[in-house]
Amino acid sequence: MTPLARRRLGKATLNALGVLVFAMATFPVYWMVSTAFKTNDQIFTTDFIPFPTQFTLEHVQRVLSEGVAGHSIWLYLRNSAIVALGTIVIGAVFALLSATAVARFRFKGRTPFLALLLIVQMIPAEALVIPLFLSVKRLGLYDQLLGLIVTQVALTLPFGIWMLRTFVAAVPKSLEEAAWIDGAGRFTTFWKVLFPLVAPGLVATSIFSFITAWNELIMSLYLISDPTKYTMPVALQYFFGQKGTDWGAIMATSTMMTIPVVVFFVVVQRRMVTGLVAGAVKG
Repeated sequence: MTPLARRRLGKATLNALGVLVFAMATFPVYWMVSTAFKTNDQIFTTDFIPFPTQFTLEHVQRVLSEGVAGHSIWLYLRNSAIVALGTIVIGAVFALLSATAVARFRFKGRTPFLALLLIVQMIPAEALVIPLFLSVKRLGLYDQLLGLIVTQVALTLPFGIWMLRTFVAAVPKSLEEAAWIDGAGRFTTFWKVLFPLVAPGLVATSIFSFITAWNELIMSLYLISDPTKYTMPVALQYFFGQKGTDWGAIMATSTMMTIPVVVFFVVVQRRMVTGLVAGAVKG
């Protein structure tokens, strides 16, 4: 086999593996969406039906009209949006300031602090339920969305600091020094020089924080007892009953729950590309 043929074969193999991985990753999403528009006969049949032979909006209309546990589905979507956006805003501020301090300053305990961030990420969320529950209870934030936001910030902050630290460290310090020479203060230098260059990293951490907070179930179950303050993952649990599982409603609700995540990612992705281009020009 000639070198050119080997290169073509290797490239074709990589492309085939890429297509296979893409199909495996997207098939559950496709099955969720297609099941949301199937009739109950098609859902519970033992035959493999890849496409809805009888398209129906029954499950979507039922979820929108009847809601979940006596409350509108829009209430749960609103609660999830408040928690996710609150986690992004508060977490982004603390993560950026902390990452800047870790990357720019040398202080005692800096290395153990960075190691501690990795250790915290290794601890499963289930192991933190009791200490976080007691902390939230003592702060008077139990059964409040703010308490859920605080816990989500605590869980996503280590990853945000560690990731943003790399972006801040990649910015040459000479750019800040040049701004100081031109008469800019520390805040002006931070806002107009450093922030635009690390904005793509901030967007990446925001995507992670949004998805984590949006899909959070365990903390929502233990920190919220008022049904009117439940988030979407908790609302989904009501479709699992002792007498059966309403798969049509589950898939319809899951599809509606996925739409805001996709919209957020599309909007933020454009900002990330813009930030990368702006950072390259300014750098």
